[in-house]
Amino acid sequence: MREQRFGARGSLLLSLYLPAVALGLGTGITMPVLPLLARSFDVSVGLAALVFIVHMVGAAAGTLPTGFAIDRFGRRKVLLAGPVITAAAAFLIAGAGTFPELLAYRFIGGVGQQMWTLSRLTVIADSGSTQRGRQITSMFGAQRVGSLAGPLIGGFAATAWGFSVPFIMQGAVVLLAVVPTLLIMRSAIPDRPAPAPVVAGETPSFGWRIFLVRPIPAVFGGQWLANVSRGGIEGGGILFLFGVYAYDATAATLGILSSIMAAAGIPLMLLGGYVMDRFGRKFTIVPGSLALAAGLMFTAATAFFAWPFEAFVASFVALHLAASSMAGSMQTLGTDIAPAYARGRFFGVSRLVAQSGRIGSPASFALFAELASFGAAFLFLSVTAVASAVIIGFFVSETLRRDPQPRVPAESGNKD
Repeated sequence: MREQRFGARGSLLLSLYLPAVALGLGTGITMPVLPLLARSFDVSVGLAALVFIVHMVGAAAGTLPTGFAIDRFGRRKVLLAGPVITAAAAFLIAGAGTFPELLAYRFIGGVGQQMWTLSRLTVIADSGSTQRGRQITSMFGAQRVGSLAGPLIGGFAATAWGFSVPFIMQGAVVLLAVVPTLLIMRSAIPDRPAPAPVVAGETPSFGWRIFLVRPIPAVFGGQWLANVSRGGIEGGGILFLFGVYAYDATAATLGILSSIMAAAGIPLMLLGGYVMDRFGRKFTIVPGSLALAAGLMFTAATAFFAWPFEAFVASFVALHLAASSMAGSMQTLGTDIAPAYARGRFFGVSRLVAQSGRIGSPASFALFAELASFGAAFLFLSVTAVASAVIIGFFVSETLRRDPQPRVPAESGNKD
C-alpha cells in the first residue's frame, strides 16, 4: 500500500512538475526576445504589444473547447496535446517573415499553452488533496525554476545568433517535456471526471446556471481584475515593452533581470502555498493584490517623472515579488469551488474569465501608452489591483476547510 502511494505520488510529480520545469524554461527563453522581434518589423509600441495580446487571445479562445475536451475525451489526451501544439508554434515563429504571420503563430501557441494549463489544474483538483495550495504553487514554482535560466539563455542567444534561435530552442525544450508524461501518465492520471452527485434521489446534469451560485460570481470578478492588474507583468510583457521603448534596454539586460527575479520569486511562491493551506486563500490574495497596486503606483511615478533606469529596475523587482507572492492563489480558490462532476468545463469558464483579464492587461496598457503615457497605463492597472483585493476581501468567504462544492438545484432534465 505504501509503495503504491509512493509510486502514484512519484508519477504525478514526473508527469506534472518536471514538464512544468521544461515549459518554464522554453517560455523564459523567448520572453526578452519578443519585444525586440516585434520592433524589428518597424511597428509602434501599441502594435508591438500585440505579440503578447494575441497569445492571450489564443489562450482565451482555447478555454471552453479545452474544458469540454477534458471532460469528454479525458485528461491525458489534452495534457499531451498542449505541449505539442506549443512547440509547433515556436518552430513556426522562428521562420516568420511578416508581423501578421508572427501574430498568427503566437495565437496558436496561446491555445496550446492553455490546453496544458487547464488539464494540469483539473488533474490537481481530481486528486482531492487537502494541500491544493501547496500543490499548485509547487507546480508554478517548478515552472519558475525552468524560467531561471531561460531569459538569460534567450537574451544571449538572440544577441549572438539572431532572433529565430531562441524560438527553435523553445520548441525543442517543450517537446522534451512530453516524454515523462508519455511514459507514466496512465498510472498517475485518472482520465475521467467524478460521477455527478445524487441530490434528493436525482443525478443533476450539467447546467450553466451553476456559475451563478455563490461564491462563483464574486470569485470570477476578483479573478478577472487580478489578471488585468498582473497579467502583463507575469512573464515580462508590459515591463519588457516599457524597458525597451522607454529605456532602450537590451535583450541580455532584460534576460538577466528576469532570471534574477525568477529565482527570488520561488521562495515567495512556496510560502504563499503554505499560507493558503494553513491560514486561508485570502491571506495571500488580498495582501498580494495590495502590494501589486503599490508597485504599479511606483512604476507609474517612474514613468511620469522620467526617473533613471535604476528606478525601472526597482519597479521591475517590486512588481515581480508582489506577483510571485500570490501566484497560483486564484487557481487554488478555483479548485476549492469547482464541481467534481464538471471540473473540465468549470475550469474552461474560469480560465476564460482569467484570460480575458490577461488580455485586458497589455491591451489597456497599449491603449493608455498610445493615447496618454506609460504612467497613465500603470496607474490604471494599479486601480484594478485594488478593486480585486476589495472584491475578494469583502465579498468572498474563506474556502479553506469548508465544503468546496457549490450546491446544485435538484432538477431532473436540466439541460440549460
